[in-house]
Amino acid sequence: MAHAETSSPARSGVEVAQASVNGASEAQPAVDETIRPFQFRATDEAIADLQRRVKATRWPSQELVRDDTQGVRLATMQKLADYWANQYDWRKIETRLDALPQFVTNIDGVDIHFIHVKSKHPNALPVIITHGWPGSIIEQMKIIDPLTNPTAHGGSASDAFDVVIPSIPGYGFSGKPTELGWDPQRVARAWAVLMDRLGYKKYVAQGGDWGDAVNEALQKPAGLLGIHTNMPGTLPDNISAALAGGPQPTGLTGDEEYAWKQLDFFYKHRVGYALEMGARPQTLYGLDDSPIALAAWMIDHDPESQKLIGRVFDGASEGLTRDDILDNITLYWLTNTGLSSGRLFWESKLAFFAPKGVTIPVAVSAFPDEIYTAPRSWTEKAFPKLIHYNRLPKGGHFAAWEQPEVFTKELRASFRSLRSSN
Repeated sequence: MAHAETSSPARSGVEVAQASVNGASEAQPAVDETIRPFQFRATDEAIADLQRRVKATRWPSQELVRDDTQGVRLATMQKLADYWANQYDWRKIETRLDALPQFVTNIDGVDIHFIHVKSKHPNALPVIITHGWPGSIIEQMKIIDPLTNPTAHGGSASDAFDVVIPSIPGYGFSGKPTELGWDPQRVARAWAVLMDRLGYKKYVAQGGDWGDAVNEALQKPAGLLGIHTNMPGTLPDNISAALAGGPQPTGLTGDEEYAWKQLDFFYKHRVGYALEMGARPQTLYGLDDSPIALAAWMIDHDPESQKLIGRVFDGASEGLTRDDILDNITLYWLTNTGLSSGRLFWESKLAFFAPKGVTIPVAVSAFPDEIYTAPRSWTEKAFPKLIHYNRLPKGGHFAAWEQPEVFTKELRASFRSLRSSN
Protein backbone atom coordinates (compact mmCIF):
# COMPACT_ATOMS: atom_id res chain seq x y z
CA MET A 1 0.00 0.00 0.00
CA ALA A 2 1.33 3.41 -0.91
CA HIS A 3 1.87 6.03 1.76
CA ALA A 4 0.61 9.53 1.09
CA GLU A 5 0.98 12.65 3.16
CA THR A 6 -0.97 15.38 1.50
CA SER A 7 -3.61 17.97 2.28
CA SER A 8 -6.40 17.51 4.82
CA PRO A 9 -10.17 18.13 5.01
CA ALA A 10 -9.69 19.21 8.61
CA ARG A 11 -9.68 22.55 10.40
CA SER A 12 -6.61 24.76 9.96
CA GLY A 13 -3.93 23.74 12.43
CA VAL A 14 -4.62 20.02 12.17
CA GLU A 15 -2.11 17.62 10.68
CA VAL A 16 -3.43 14.63 8.75
CA ALA A 17 -1.67 12.00 6.68
CA GLN A 18 -4.29 11.51 4.00
CA ALA A 19 -4.73 11.57 0.26
CA SER A 20 -6.97 14.40 -0.92
CA VAL A 21 -8.05 14.35 -4.56
CA ASN A 22 -11.65 15.57 -4.69
CA GLY A 23 -13.52 16.61 -7.79
CA ALA A 24 -10.71 15.99 -10.30
CA SER A 25 -11.26 17.73 -13.66
CA GLU A 26 -10.33 16.42 -17.09
CA ALA A 27 -7.09 18.41 -17.01
CA GLN A 28 -5.98 16.72 -13.79
CA PRO A 29 -4.29 13.33 -13.50
CA ALA A 30 -6.39 10.26 -12.83
CA VAL A 31 -7.63 9.83 -9.27
CA ASP A 32 -5.47 7.55 -7.13
CA GLU A 33 -7.74 4.71 -6.05
CA THR A 34 -5.16 2.85 -3.99
CA ILE A 35 -5.77 2.17 -0.31
CA ARG A 36 -3.40 4.23 1.79
CA PRO A 37 -2.66 4.25 5.53
CA PHE A 38 -4.13 7.12 7.52
CA GLN A 39 -3.25 8.84 10.77
CA PHE A 40 -4.61 11.96 12.42
CA ARG A 41 -2.93 14.28 14.87
CA ALA A 42 -4.36 17.59 15.98
CA THR A 43 -1.77 20.30 16.50
CA ASP A 44 -1.31 21.87 19.90
CA GLU A 45 -2.46 25.14 18.33
CA ALA A 46 -5.77 23.61 17.22
CA ILE A 47 -6.45 22.26 20.71
CA ALA A 48 -5.49 25.55 22.35
CA ASP A 49 -7.78 27.41 19.94
CA LEU A 50 -10.66 25.09 20.87
CA GLN A 51 -10.11 25.70 24.58
CA ARG A 52 -9.88 29.46 24.02
CA ARG A 53 -13.13 29.52 22.09
CA VAL A 54 -14.95 27.47 24.73
CA LYS A 55 -13.75 29.82 27.49
CA ALA A 56 -14.74 32.87 25.45
CA THR A 57 -18.34 31.69 24.93
CA ARG A 58 -20.90 34.47 25.22
CA TRP A 59 -23.63 32.71 27.13
CA PRO A 60 -27.34 33.30 26.56
CA SER A 61 -29.80 33.94 29.37
CA GLN A 62 -31.15 30.93 31.23
CA GLU A 63 -34.17 29.06 29.91
CA LEU A 64 -37.50 30.07 31.41
CA VAL A 65 -38.65 26.56 32.23
CA ARG A 66 -37.45 23.90 34.66
CA ASP A 67 -36.89 21.24 32.01
CA ASP A 68 -35.43 20.95 28.50
CA THR A 69 -38.57 21.90 26.57
CA GLN A 70 -36.87 25.13 25.39
CA GLY A 71 -33.68 23.31 24.39
CA VAL A 72 -30.44 22.13 25.95
CA ARG A 73 -30.33 23.64 29.41
CA LEU A 74 -27.81 26.33 30.24
CA ALA A 75 -26.53 24.46 33.30
CA THR A 76 -25.77 21.37 31.19
CA MET A 77 -23.85 23.39 28.62
CA GLN A 78 -21.86 25.28 31.24
CA LYS A 79 -20.85 22.04 32.96
CA LEU A 80 -19.84 20.62 29.58
CA ALA A 81 -17.87 23.76 28.75
CA ASP A 82 -16.00 23.75 32.05
CA TYR A 83 -14.93 20.14 31.59
CA TRP A 84 -14.12 20.64 27.90
CA ALA A 85 -11.90 23.66 28.50
CA ASN A 86 -10.18 22.59 31.71
CA GLN A 87 -10.06 18.79 32.03
CA TYR A 88 -10.83 17.05 28.75
CA ASP A 89 -7.85 15.53 26.91
CA TRP A 90 -8.30 14.88 23.16
CA ARG A 91 -4.96 13.06 23.02
CA LYS A 92 -6.47 10.04 24.81
CA ILE A 93 -8.96 9.24 22.06
CA GLU A 94 -6.41 10.23 19.43
CA THR A 95 -4.03 7.59 20.81
CA ARG A 96 -6.80 4.97 20.71
CA LEU A 97 -7.60 5.89 17.12
CA ASP A 98 -3.94 5.72 16.13
CA ALA A 99 -3.79 2.17 17.51
CA LEU A 100 -6.41 1.07 14.97
CA PRO A 101 -5.66 0.24 11.33
CA GLN A 102 -7.04 3.27 9.46
CA PHE A 103 -7.00 3.91 5.74
CA VAL A 104 -8.23 6.23 3.02
CA THR A 105 -9.17 5.53 -0.58
CA ASN A 106 -10.76 7.68 -3.26
CA ILE A 107 -14.20 6.55 -4.43
CA ASP A 108 -16.23 8.55 -6.93
CA GLY A 109 -14.07 11.62 -6.44
CA VAL A 110 -14.19 11.71 -2.62
CA ASP A 111 -11.62 10.48 -0.13
CA ILE A 112 -13.24 7.81 2.02
CA HIS A 113 -11.71 7.21 5.44
CA PHE A 114 -12.29 3.90 7.18
CA ILE A 115 -11.16 1.68 10.03
CA HIS A 116 -10.43 -1.91 8.96
CA VAL A 117 -9.74 -4.52 11.65
CA LYS A 118 -9.38 -8.16 10.63
CA SER A 119 -10.08 -11.04 12.99
CA LYS A 120 -7.40 -13.55 13.86
CA HIS A 121 -10.01 -16.28 13.46
CA PRO A 122 -10.45 -17.99 10.08
CA ASN A 123 -13.69 -17.58 8.14
CA ALA A 124 -14.58 -14.34 9.91
CA LEU A 125 -17.67 -12.68 8.45
CA PRO A 126 -16.94 -9.21 6.99
CA VAL A 127 -19.27 -6.46 8.23
CA ILE A 128 -19.39 -2.82 7.19
CA ILE A 129 -20.80 -0.60 9.96
CA THR A 130 -22.11 2.88 9.20
CA HIS A 131 -22.59 5.66 11.74
CA GLY A 132 -25.31 8.31 11.67
CA TRP A 133 -25.76 11.94 12.73
CA PRO A 134 -24.70 13.30 15.19
CA GLY A 135 -22.39 10.31 15.37
CA SER A 136 -19.07 9.21 13.92
CA ILE A 137 -16.69 6.27 13.83
CA ILE A 138 -16.21 6.87 17.57
CA GLU A 139 -19.69 5.37 18.13
CA GLN A 140 -18.46 1.93 17.12
CA MET A 141 -15.02 1.80 18.70
CA LYS A 142 -16.23 -0.13 21.76
CA ILE A 143 -17.55 -3.03 19.65
CA ILE A 144 -14.48 -3.54 17.43
CA ASP A 145 -12.57 -5.92 19.71
CA PRO A 146 -15.65 -7.93 20.82
CA LEU A 147 -16.57 -8.46 17.17
CA THR A 148 -13.09 -9.30 15.87
CA ASN A 149 -11.87 -11.14 18.98
CA PRO A 150 -15.01 -12.89 20.28
CA THR A 151 -13.21 -15.55 22.34
CA ALA A 152 -11.96 -12.78 24.64
CA HIS A 153 -15.47 -11.39 25.06
CA GLY A 154 -17.75 -14.32 25.83
CA GLY A 155 -18.17 -15.58 22.28
CA SER A 156 -16.77 -18.37 20.16
CA ALA A 157 -14.41 -18.29 17.19
CA SER A 158 -17.40 -18.92 14.93
CA ASP A 159 -18.78 -15.51 15.95
CA ALA A 160 -15.81 -13.61 14.51
CA PHE A 161 -16.14 -10.62 12.18
CA ASP A 162 -13.77 -8.62 10.04
CA VAL A 163 -14.87 -5.04 10.76
CA VAL A 164 -14.95 -2.10 8.34
CA ILE A 165 -16.12 1.26 9.72
CA PRO A 166 -16.12 4.12 7.18
CA SER A 167 -16.72 7.82 7.76
CA ILE A 168 -19.61 9.11 5.64
CA PRO A 169 -18.49 11.78 3.12
CA GLY A 170 -18.70 15.19 4.79
CA TYR A 171 -18.18 13.60 8.21
CA GLY A 172 -15.03 13.16 10.27
CA PHE A 173 -11.92 12.18 8.36
CA SER A 174 -13.60 11.55 5.00
CA GLY A 175 -13.46 14.26 2.36
CA LYS A 176 -16.22 16.79 1.82
CA PRO A 177 -18.04 16.32 -1.51
CA THR A 178 -17.42 19.16 -3.96
CA GLU A 179 -20.44 18.37 -6.13
CA LEU A 180 -24.12 17.67 -5.55
CA GLY A 181 -25.59 14.20 -5.42
CA TRP A 182 -24.08 12.57 -2.35
CA ASP A 183 -27.33 11.16 -0.97
CA PRO A 184 -27.65 7.89 1.01
CA GLN A 185 -27.98 5.88 -2.20
CA ARG A 186 -24.68 7.23 -3.51
CA VAL A 187 -23.00 6.50 -0.19
CA ALA A 188 -24.36 2.94 -0.46
CA ARG A 189 -22.84 2.56 -3.92
CA ALA A 190 -19.51 3.82 -2.57
CA TRP A 191 -19.65 1.25 0.23
CA ALA A 192 -20.16 -1.52 -2.32
CA VAL A 193 -17.05 -0.30 -4.15
CA LEU A 194 -15.13 -0.14 -0.87
CA MET A 195 -15.97 -3.72 0.12
CA ASP A 196 -15.06 -4.96 -3.35
CA ARG A 197 -11.80 -3.01 -3.24
CA LEU A 198 -11.00 -4.68 0.07
CA GLY A 199 -11.52 -8.07 -1.56
CA TYR A 200 -14.76 -9.00 0.22
CA LYS A 201 -17.09 -10.82 -2.15
CA LYS A 202 -19.63 -11.69 0.56
CA TYR A 203 -20.39 -9.53 3.58
CA VAL A 204 -23.09 -8.07 5.83
CA ALA A 205 -23.88 -4.49 6.83
CA GLN A 206 -24.97 -2.75 10.02
CA GLY A 207 -26.22 0.75 10.73
CA GLY A 208 -28.63 3.00 12.55
CA ASP A 209 -29.80 6.53 11.72
CA TRP A 210 -28.14 7.46 8.39
CA GLY A 211 -26.41 4.10 8.60
CA ASP A 212 -29.81 2.45 8.27
CA ALA A 213 -30.80 4.63 5.31
CA VAL A 214 -27.51 3.76 3.61
CA ASN A 215 -27.86 0.06 4.32
CA GLU A 216 -31.50 -0.13 3.24
CA ALA A 217 -30.28 1.34 -0.05
CA LEU A 218 -27.34 -1.11 -0.13
CA GLN A 219 -29.30 -4.18 -1.18
CA LYS A 220 -28.17 -4.46 -4.81
CA PRO A 221 -24.60 -5.84 -4.57
CA ALA A 222 -24.60 -9.60 -5.11
CA GLY A 223 -22.20 -10.09 -2.23
CA LEU A 224 -24.40 -8.46 0.41
CA LEU A 225 -25.87 -11.27 2.50
CA GLY A 226 -28.05 -9.20 4.82
CA ILE A 227 -28.28 -6.13 7.03
CA HIS A 228 -28.79 -5.35 10.71
CA THR A 229 -30.40 -2.13 11.85
CA ASN A 230 -31.07 -0.55 15.23
CA MET A 231 -33.26 2.22 13.74
CA PRO A 232 -35.28 0.60 10.94
CA GLY A 233 -37.71 2.16 8.51
CA THR A 234 -40.96 0.39 9.37
CA LEU A 235 -43.77 2.98 9.51
CA PRO A 236 -47.10 1.74 8.08
CA ASP A 237 -48.98 4.11 5.77
CA ASN A 238 -51.56 5.04 8.43
CA ILE A 239 -48.82 6.10 10.86
CA SER A 240 -47.03 8.15 8.23
CA ALA A 241 -50.34 9.79 7.28
CA ALA A 242 -51.12 10.61 10.92
CA LEU A 243 -47.71 12.21 11.40
CA ALA A 244 -48.39 14.34 8.32
CA GLY A 245 -51.59 15.68 9.90
CA GLY A 246 -54.04 12.93 8.99
CA PRO A 247 -56.43 11.13 11.32
CA GLN A 248 -55.06 9.65 14.52
CA PRO A 249 -54.31 5.92 14.21
CA THR A 250 -56.70 3.52 15.91
CA GLY A 251 -56.62 -0.13 16.90
CA LEU A 252 -52.95 -0.10 17.90
CA THR A 253 -51.40 -2.76 20.09
CA GLY A 254 -49.44 -1.80 23.20
CA ASP A 255 -46.08 -1.79 21.42
CA GLU A 256 -47.54 0.10 18.46
CA GLU A 257 -49.11 2.70 20.76
CA TYR A 258 -45.76 3.19 22.51
CA ALA A 259 -44.02 3.71 19.16
CA TRP A 260 -46.77 6.08 17.97
CA LYS A 261 -46.40 8.26 21.08
CA GLN A 262 -42.63 8.41 20.59
CA LEU A 263 -43.04 9.43 16.96
CA ASP A 264 -45.79 11.93 17.68
CA PHE A 265 -43.64 13.64 20.30
CA PHE A 266 -40.59 13.65 18.03
CA TYR A 267 -42.42 15.18 15.08
CA LYS A 268 -44.15 17.81 17.23
CA HIS A 269 -41.19 18.82 19.37
CA ARG A 270 -37.80 17.49 18.23
CA VAL A 271 -37.54 17.16 14.45
CA GLY A 272 -36.54 20.82 13.97
CA TYR A 273 -32.81 20.11 13.65
CA ALA A 274 -33.43 17.71 10.76
CA LEU A 275 -35.82 20.10 9.00
CA GLU A 276 -33.34 22.96 9.22
CA MET A 277 -30.44 20.89 7.91
CA GLY A 278 -32.70 19.45 5.24
CA ALA A 279 -33.77 22.91 4.11
CA ARG A 280 -30.92 25.35 4.88
CA PRO A 281 -27.73 23.59 6.03
CA GLN A 282 -25.45 26.36 4.80
CA THR A 283 -27.09 28.78 7.25
CA LEU A 284 -25.58 26.91 10.22
CA TYR A 285 -22.28 28.81 10.23
CA GLY A 286 -22.21 28.72 14.01
CA LEU A 287 -21.49 24.98 13.94
CA ASP A 288 -18.09 25.63 12.39
CA ASP A 289 -17.36 28.84 14.31
CA SER A 290 -18.42 28.10 17.91
CA PRO A 291 -17.67 24.82 19.68
CA ILE A 292 -20.49 25.46 22.16
CA ALA A 293 -22.97 26.06 19.33
CA LEU A 294 -21.82 22.80 17.75
CA ALA A 295 -22.11 20.88 21.02
CA ALA A 296 -25.60 22.18 21.82
CA TRP A 297 -26.83 21.44 18.28
CA MET A 298 -25.50 17.88 18.44
CA ILE A 299 -26.85 17.20 21.92
CA ASP A 300 -30.35 18.46 21.07
CA HIS A 301 -31.03 15.45 18.86
CA ASP A 302 -33.63 13.26 20.51
CA PRO A 303 -35.21 13.50 23.96
CA GLU A 304 -33.71 10.44 25.61
CA SER A 305 -30.16 11.05 24.37
CA GLN A 306 -30.34 14.65 25.58
CA LYS A 307 -31.55 13.55 29.01
CA LEU A 308 -28.79 10.93 29.18
CA ILE A 309 -26.09 13.47 28.32
CA GLY A 310 -27.48 15.87 30.92
CA ARG A 311 -27.29 13.16 33.57
CA VAL A 312 -23.73 12.29 32.57
CA PHE A 313 -22.58 15.88 33.07
CA ASP A 314 -24.39 15.85 36.41
CA GLY A 315 -22.08 13.01 37.44
CA ALA A 316 -24.03 9.88 36.48
CA SER A 317 -22.44 6.93 34.68
CA GLU A 318 -24.92 5.43 32.23
CA GLY A 319 -23.09 3.78 29.35
CA LEU A 320 -21.53 7.04 28.14
CA THR A 321 -18.96 9.14 29.95
CA ARG A 322 -18.15 12.83 29.67
CA ASP A 323 -15.10 11.88 27.60
CA ASP A 324 -17.22 9.72 25.27
CA ILE A 325 -19.52 12.63 24.54
CA LEU A 326 -16.73 15.14 24.03
CA ASP A 327 -14.64 12.74 21.94
CA ASN A 328 -17.42 12.72 19.36
CA ILE A 329 -18.10 16.47 19.47
CA THR A 330 -14.40 17.31 19.34
CA LEU A 331 -13.95 15.09 16.27
CA TYR A 332 -16.58 17.17 14.48
CA TRP A 333 -14.86 20.37 15.63
CA LEU A 334 -11.31 19.45 14.67
CA THR A 335 -12.37 18.21 11.25
CA ASN A 336 -14.63 21.22 10.64
CA THR A 337 -17.56 19.00 9.67
CA GLY A 338 -20.44 20.42 11.69
CA LEU A 339 -21.96 22.15 8.68
CA SER A 340 -20.80 19.75 5.96
CA SER A 341 -22.35 16.77 7.80
CA GLY A 342 -25.71 18.53 7.68
CA ARG A 343 -25.75 18.56 3.89
CA LEU A 344 -26.68 14.87 3.84
CA PHE A 345 -30.11 15.90 5.15
CA TRP A 346 -30.43 18.34 2.22
CA GLU A 347 -29.33 15.71 -0.29
CA SER A 348 -31.60 12.93 0.95
CA LYS A 349 -35.06 12.58 -0.55
CA LEU A 350 -35.91 9.49 1.52
CA ALA A 351 -38.88 9.70 3.89
CA PHE A 352 -37.94 9.39 7.55
CA PHE A 353 -38.57 5.92 8.97
CA ALA A 354 -40.59 4.67 5.98
CA PRO A 355 -39.89 1.20 4.51
CA LYS A 356 -37.48 1.28 1.57
CA GLY A 357 -38.52 -1.97 -0.12
CA VAL A 358 -35.71 -4.12 1.26
CA THR A 359 -35.93 -7.68 -0.02
CA ILE A 360 -32.73 -9.20 1.38
CA PRO A 361 -32.47 -10.70 4.91
CA VAL A 362 -32.84 -8.11 7.67
CA ALA A 363 -32.21 -8.25 11.41
CA VAL A 364 -33.64 -5.65 13.79
CA SER A 365 -32.69 -4.72 17.34
CA ALA A 366 -35.33 -2.43 18.89
CA PHE A 367 -34.02 -0.26 21.72
CA PRO A 368 -36.50 1.46 24.08
CA ASP A 369 -34.92 4.92 24.04
CA GLU A 370 -34.47 5.19 20.28
CA ILE A 371 -36.42 7.94 18.48
CA TYR A 372 -39.04 5.22 18.14
CA THR A 373 -38.99 1.56 19.15
CA ALA A 374 -40.06 -0.39 16.07
CA PRO A 375 -42.78 -2.92 17.01
CA ARG A 376 -42.42 -6.48 15.74
CA SER A 377 -45.72 -6.17 13.83
CA TRP A 378 -44.50 -3.19 11.77
CA THR A 379 -41.08 -4.77 11.32
CA GLU A 380 -42.43 -8.03 9.91
CA LYS A 381 -44.49 -6.12 7.34
CA ALA A 382 -41.59 -3.86 6.34
CA PHE A 383 -39.04 -6.66 5.90
CA PRO A 384 -40.36 -9.81 4.22
CA LYS A 385 -37.10 -11.64 5.00
CA LEU A 386 -36.83 -10.77 8.69
CA ILE A 387 -34.28 -13.15 10.23
CA HIS A 388 -34.01 -11.64 13.73
CA TYR A 389 -36.04 -9.31 15.91
CA ASN A 390 -35.33 -8.48 19.52
CA ARG A 391 -36.77 -5.81 21.77
CA LEU A 392 -34.07 -4.80 24.24
CA PRO A 393 -34.64 -3.59 27.82
CA LYS A 394 -32.12 -0.73 27.72
CA GLY A 395 -30.35 1.50 25.23
CA GLY A 396 -31.04 4.36 22.88
CA HIS A 397 -29.98 6.09 19.70
CA PHE A 398 -26.26 5.39 20.15
CA ALA A 399 -26.81 1.72 20.91
CA ALA A 400 -23.32 0.39 20.09
CA TRP A 401 -21.78 3.23 22.10
CA GLU A 402 -24.13 3.06 25.09
CA GLN A 403 -24.60 -0.72 25.31
CA PRO A 404 -21.64 -2.33 23.50
CA GLU A 405 -21.96 -5.76 25.17
CA VAL A 406 -25.66 -6.09 24.33
CA PHE A 407 -25.09 -4.69 20.86
CA THR A 408 -22.30 -7.18 20.17
CA LYS A 409 -24.53 -10.09 21.19
CA GLU A 410 -27.25 -8.77 18.88
CA LEU A 411 -24.92 -8.71 15.88
CA ARG A 412 -23.68 -12.22 16.59
CA ALA A 413 -27.22 -13.56 16.87
CA SER A 414 -28.48 -11.57 13.90
CA PHE A 415 -26.00 -12.87 11.37
CA ARG A 416 -25.42 -16.41 12.65
CA SER A 417 -27.84 -17.92 10.15
CA LEU A 418 -26.09 -16.17 7.24
CA ARG A 419 -22.58 -17.42 7.98
CA SER A 420 -23.05 -20.62 6.00
CA SER A 421 -23.40 -18.38 2.93
CA ASN A 422 -20.03 -16.74 3.61
